[in-house]
Amino acid sequence: MNLEEVLQHRRSVRVYDKEKSIDTEKVKHCLQLATLAPNSSNMQLWAFYHITQPELMAKISTACLDQTATATASQIVVFTTRQDLYKKRAKAVLEFEKGNIQRNSPKERQEKRIKDRETYYGKLMPFIYARFLGIVGFLRVLATKSIGLFRPIVREVSECDMRVVVHKSCALAAQTFMIAMANEGYDTCPLEGFDSKQIKKLLNLPAGAEVNMIVSCGIRKGNEGIWGERFRVPFEDVYQKI
Repeated sequence: MNLEEVLQHRRSVRVYDKEKSIDTEKVKHCLQLATLAPNSSNMQLWAFYHITQPELMAKISTACLDQTATATASQIVVFTTRQDLYKKRAKAVLEFEKGNIQRNSPKERQEKRIKDRETYYGKLMPFIYARFLGIVGFLRVLATKSIGLFRPIVREVSECDMRVVVHKSCALAAQTFMIAMANEGYDTCPLEGFDSKQIKKLLNLPAGAEVNMIVSCGIRKGNEGIWGERFRVPFEDVYQKI
């Protein structure tokens, strides 16, 4: 399928054919492709949990309110945000960027570019993603308001704002995964109806992790798998050419 065919094929499938299995390795490869999704500052503050064990899948489905999209699924993927890993990920990106600059930048520009990355990932990112009872975010907001009096600046820097940023990046990975799955001829359904506390307990997630969305996987059960024709509001209602 070409890209348009893949996008037309992808639907939110609510009922899967239990008689048809999907290849675990292909699903894993689709998750590898999901890591290629664009994300804020390349921090990659996400983690994916690929659920294949029948007993755990049943418990996950219960936590998802026993929706048919999970009860009939062949496999389940839980997409989580890991803002708590911001120091580790910033350090990893910085180390990569140093080598990347040395390998690919003109020698006369390397020193400055490395210093810029050291400032960005060594100081700015740890400050931007830090959380402590809203206090650090409040200080960031005060700083941006002051600087914003004199020049344009990103203003969404509170702790709530940064949580949104991390979830947006994770959602891009989930969407990339679903497109990759559609390209394999597999079906998916993104779910937001679940008990996040139960999910975190079942997966033994750390306190700093949050469940972004749960994606059930399988092969649709004929016409029963989808809710008829796809509805979208008129394109003219969402498109403006300026």
